[in-house]
Order: sequence, then structure tokens, then C-alpha cells
Amino acid sequence: MPPKQRRVAITLDLEWPYKRHAGIFAGTQQYARQQSWESIIDEFVAENLPDRRTESLPYDGVIARANEKLAKRTARLGIPLVNVWFNSPVRDQLPGVFPDYAAIGRIRAEHLLARGLRRFATVVREDRGRKQEEAAFRATVQEAGFSCVTAKIPLNSSRTHDIWLKTQQRIDAWMDEWELPIGVAATDELAGRTVVQRCARRGWRVPQDVAVLAGSNEEALCENPRPSLTSTELGFERVGYEAAQLLNRLMSQRENARIVKKSKSSQHILLPPQGLVIRESTDFYAIKDELVAAALDFISQNSHRRIGQDDVSRAVDAETRTLQLRFRKVLDRPIATEIRRVRIERAKRELAQSDRRLAEIARDVGFGKSMRMYEVFRRELARIIHPLAIKEG
Repeated sequence: MPPKQRRVAITLDLEWPYKRHAGIFAGTQQYARQQSWESIIDEFVAENLPDRRTESLPYDGVIARANEKLAKRTARLGIPLVNVWFNSPVRDQLPGVFPDYAAIGRIRAEHLLARGLRRFATVVREDRGRKQEEAAFRATVQEAGFSCVTAKIPLNSSRTHDIWLKTQQRIDAWMDEWELPIGVAATDELAGRTVVQRCARRGWRVPQDVAVLAGSNEEALCENPRPSLTSTELGFERVGYEAAQLLNRLMSQRENARIVKKSKSSQHILLPPQGLVIRESTDFYAIKDELVAAALDFISQNSHRRIGQDDVSRAVDAETRTLQLRFRKVLDRPIATEIRRVRIERAKRELAQSDRRLAEIARDVGFGKSMRMYEVFRRELARIIHPLAIKEG
């Protein structure tokens, strides 16, 4: 007899057209197809479940932006539930899969630091994940010896006109504290767009005066209007796929009547970001040294080629030793390290935005072979982008 087809409820607020909803859904469906699940979109699964356990339950498992009612109802019925909502009030009680917000904050700070910026600001909403992101961003720039000024804005700043006006005033007061040039990390694309618009009103240039990095790569808001916004690709499809995979394990354990310890059932899997998508809003180096700035521009334009420190020196008409000393003085890193860093950024962008083969990406960004790219990623980015998901609990 063929195994029973599993029925899995999906509760992700899909009326909201955000990647954190639709992307997670797409990831669950990729896994569901592999397992021949029957997926049922049920945005009111808690209300539609029976009050008490019966012979035939409507679902074998649930993936959801879980609330307290759903957690209680599924626990009472013995239905496995995997949470994908980081701000859930019952997050610590449930197994869940989430983006690693601390890793997001670190990679953002590293990017702005690499642009030569020495002053930083963040704007963050009242959101647990974004607060973790902001804390990691602040810690990273402080470790580098710099400070950061933060503005906190409401979770929904456009809920009423009065709240919107107060949010604009809070952002203006925050911007009054800045010294230019400055690197700004905005909690989301809308906050990033607000910063860009307020900069224009003050006559500040983006990115020359204010480099802005914002959100989780919602393309419509990132790419329009000009300047386009650099953003972080979180990889929500992976969150959905890992959530479905975790649910599959929990359903199998339940069907096999295996006892699962509470610490195991409440484990959290944190997935690092896929990388940054670099656009116009950070396409600038805050370097006063004109020779180093020219060298950085050459590296940015030619890193996909087989270039080394001598090629960079010839391009800016300087002795290699002289340029090397200037790089170490201004950037605190050698020329070769900067070439690798730019290649890594290009590779991350390609990995986040395309389905091309690793060998093609490695060749086109200047690493030559995919194994070389893998070795550099592992060595250079181990602290920011972990090769495996982080598991808690």
C-alpha cells in the first residue's frame, strides 16, 4: 500500500505581497513537490481545527506565522507546527526557521566599512528581528572603532497621518545629528526611501554624502526611483524549504510515536543572508586620498579580470610599494585583499540574483575556478556567512 499523502496547512498572510511571505511560501512548495504533499492554504487554521482530538484530523502538520491560539490548538491535538515568524509571541515555545538577523547586521556594517566610511547611523522599527540586526550592526562598527547614531520608528509608521508626521519629525531630528559623509542602514526599503527623500530636501547627495543600505531586496522599491537602493537578499525561499524539511521530520517522529524532548522540538534554525545586492546608493568610496580612490575605482571596474597589485599600480601611474603603503594607511588592508573583497561582493550579487552555475560565476567575477571561489568564501566570510545553518536549543 502506498504511503498516505500528507496534508500540510500553510498560514503565511499571503495577501501581503512581501518576500517574507511569498518567498517562504515558494520554498515550502518546492519541498512539498518533492514529498508529494497536499498543501492547503488556510489563513485561519487555528479556527478551523477541531476543539478536541478526533480519529481524523484535517492536517498532518502546519507551517505558519504562528500565534498563541494556533500554538495551543496544535499542541492539544498533537499536530506538528513549525513557526516562520520571528516576532511571534510564542516563538520560544515552537520549532522555527528564521533569517539570521545578527548576520545581516554584520554583513551590512562590513559593506559600509569597506566603502571607507567612518560615521554611521541606523533607523530601526519596533521589531525583534530588526533590533537584533541593528545591535549587530552597531557592535561591528564599534569593534572597528566608530560610533553609530540610531533612530527608532513605529512598526507601521503610515497607519495614520499623525503617526506619519511624527515619524518624519523623528527622522529629521536624527539626521540633524549626522556628520557627513555617513553610512546609513535602514530597517526596510520604505525607511530607506524616506532617508533618501529627506536627504534630497537638505541638498545632500546619495551616495557621495550619505550611503544608504536598506531592507531585504524588495526589487520594486529598491530599483525605483533613482538612486537605486543597495539591499540584503535574505533568501526567504530557503527559510520556507528548511521549515518544510523540519516539519517533515517532526511529522515522521509523530507517526513513529517517537518521544521528542522539549529542547529538540523548540529548536530554531537561523539561516544567514545570501548576500548584498549592490546598487547606486552605496556605489561610492569615502576616501580623501585621491590616489587610493582612483585605485579603488579601477579595482571595481576590473576585478572580473585577472588583475593583481602591479596592474592596479600601473593603472594609477604609481609605484606598487607606494600604493601598497597608501592602501595600508588609508584602508588598513593590502591591495590584494581589496581585489578579493570586490570579487566576493560580485559573487554574492550573482549568487543572490541568478541561477547560473557556480563555475560560470567564479569565472566571470575573477576567481577562475569554483573551488577557488569556495576557498576564498570560506576563509574570508566565515564570521559573516556561515556555511551551515545555526541551530539553537
